[in-house]
Amino acid sequence: MKQYDICIVGSGAGASPVAYELSRAGYRVLVLEKGPYLTEKDFTKDEIAVSRRSIYTPRLREEQHVVETYDSDGSIDRVTAAESGWNFWNGSMVGGSSNLMSGYFHRMKPVDFRLRSAFGPVAGANVVDWPISYDDMEPYFTKVEQLVGVSGRVVEHPFQERRSTKDFPFPPTWEQPISGWFDTACETLGYHSIPTPRAVLPFDALGRSGCSYSNFCGSYGCATGAKGNARAALLEKAKATGRCDILPNVFVYRLDADRQHVTAAHYFDADGRPRTVTAGTFVVAAQAIESVRLLFNSRNDFHPDGLGNANGQLGKNLIFSAGGSGQGRFEFARLNERQRFELMTRGAFVNRSLQEWYVYHQNGRAVKGGTIDFLFEHANPVSRALRELYDDDGNLLWGRKLQARLEHAFTASRIFAFEVFNDWMPTDKCFVSVDESVKDKWGVPVGKIRLYGHPQDIEVGNYLAEKAESVLRQMGAVEIESDISSAPPPNLVAGGCRFGTDPEHSVLDPNCKMHGIDNLYVSDASFMPTGGSVPYTWTIYANAFRVADAIMAALKGRETGYNNVKDS
Repeated sequence: MKQYDICIVGSGAGASPVAYELSRAGYRVLVLEKGPYLTEKDFTKDEIAVSRRSIYTPRLREEQHVVETYDSDGSIDRVTAAESGWNFWNGSMVGGSSNLMSGYFHRMKPVDFRLRSAFGPVAGANVVDWPISYDDMEPYFTKVEQLVGVSGRVVEHPFQERRSTKDFPFPPTWEQPISGWFDTACETLGYHSIPTPRAVLPFDALGRSGCSYSNFCGSYGCATGAKGNARAALLEKAKATGRCDILPNVFVYRLDADRQHVTAAHYFDADGRPRTVTAGTFVVAAQAIESVRLLFNSRNDFHPDGLGNANGQLGKNLIFSAGGSGQGRFEFARLNERQRFELMTRGAFVNRSLQEWYVYHQNGRAVKGGTIDFLFEHANPVSRALRELYDDDGNLLWGRKLQARLEHAFTASRIFAFEVFNDWMPTDKCFVSVDESVKDKWGVPVGKIRLYGHPQDIEVGNYLAEKAESVLRQMGAVEIESDISSAPPPNLVAGGCRFGTDPEHSVLDPNCKMHGIDNLYVSDASFMPTGGSVPYTWTIYANAFRVADAIMAALKGRETGYNNVKDS
């Protein structure tokens, strides 16, 4: 019977570094994942299946969330996901949502770790400094570059963070010619164009194949392994040690704990049978909302309000990536033959970003800004066609008018887009809990999400979007528009298990070990007090490597070989 030292709930960016490091250090590791074990051969570029029917997320009638929002009068609107279609799942499979990411990898900046000190309090928000610094995280950002595989090119700009290596370990992926147009426009405007780092291998390396430049990246699984998803980059190597077992299609619904230790994890296996596993150390990394849900659903006599909730902090300060998106259109009729040829080059990456306004000054004060990534509209033809269904006055089109509009969109123009990433202020009004009245297919209470966006999130997002629009205008795009809102992107969620030095105001200690429980760590994005103004995945990977080091330090000198999997 197998003995496990470490039991990890979840298998994404927050889980895989722990499995990788601990198994390679000689510990027996078990990874429990709710979704299936999919590999490169399972990933196709089928828009109907992937984007229209969401095959990588659970059916909402079987697994859902309750979502609450504020009306203008302050009252609460409550809907279930089954009623509204509001889907907060993303990448339910081994490797988690990292399978579906676009792979935009920006490091957090030193200032992201000390927002409170740098900018002071924000009315109505719970902004704090992180209990660790950028210097603490820098070695782990570097480790991710090397092990997960980050491609790019370092250039000097006003907000370039300190690095312990001169450049990325892999050169940039093949770049679309419009990158040159972008560089020229930025030079004219006095902006610093930045080559976007990507967690995508430009050629065969690290035991994986290089990018095939299919043009289908975000929302799709990678058919070559070039994308640095948690399974391809780390879990397969952990398995190869012979000391890491990965169980797919199992759902962990409760952790048993005495006053200071987690003693067992209970799960339903692929056939719906209840099972139990014991281990010496437990790590929860099931995605911010689901990790909090599991900890609430593990309440017992020692922890009547849920694990880690002795001070009412569990689930608090849920955050998302604030910002939005925008776009402009390049009309072929306005371009020369060479420009039209360049614009129609398919498959290559734009790979351009701006961090010119990561911190800016307005009305005599410093304001935390963010990152703008530039890209072409997604290659999905159905979604591209759907946006052409209405004319400029909002009238539904059909027949020859619709045909002409579609022909123009697909053959006579191309959409160039941007995405804005800025901080979502943590507040008392945005949090996650459980709803005892709504159960999933296993009869377990589902997560309940209360949503609220702070006004500053919108102000900063609009400021950055105006700057992005100026670049598109300089490049010659037309029909330029942007959409900044407090709508939460479900693939960029964090918080709920804030880490900190004070147990009165945090759930985890600086090593992401739960306050008051000696053998429970939380290593997904839920530890983050603030999110930085970048996509989260690189930070999650890096922190999970840091947590793995902390676990190994805690285990040093202890006897290995804990218990087993058994029927309940």
